[in-house]
Amino acid sequence: MGRSMNFTEYQKEQMKLAIYPTNDWVAKFAYVSLGLIGEAGEVSEKVKKGIRKNKFEYIYNNKEEIAKELGDVLWYISALSHELGYDLEEIAKMNIVKLKDRDARN
Repeated sequence: MGRSMNFTEYQKEQMKLAIYPTNDWVAKFAYVSLGLIGEAGEVSEKVKKGIRKNKFEYIYNNKEEIAKELGDVLWYISALSHELGYDLEEIAKMNIVKLKDRDARN
């Protein structure tokens, strides 16, 4: 796959590929939010097929396809983070702080 990439590098590359139908912030925010929901749905759909077939091996055999869909989810998370004024590094750190706080409270 090549060399590893951190969130900052990913987000810089992702934003070079971001094409929106409008420059209006509200419309861009809505567009990116809906894209995130759609891509998360595609991940869920692939997992659901495995459950429906009652075969874990279906999910395992299609894990690369699921991983590609997760990449699309990441693209939209990166775009949405950017639109909110955060970089992915900040989002990741905020999430760890939140999870550690939740863990400390059981």
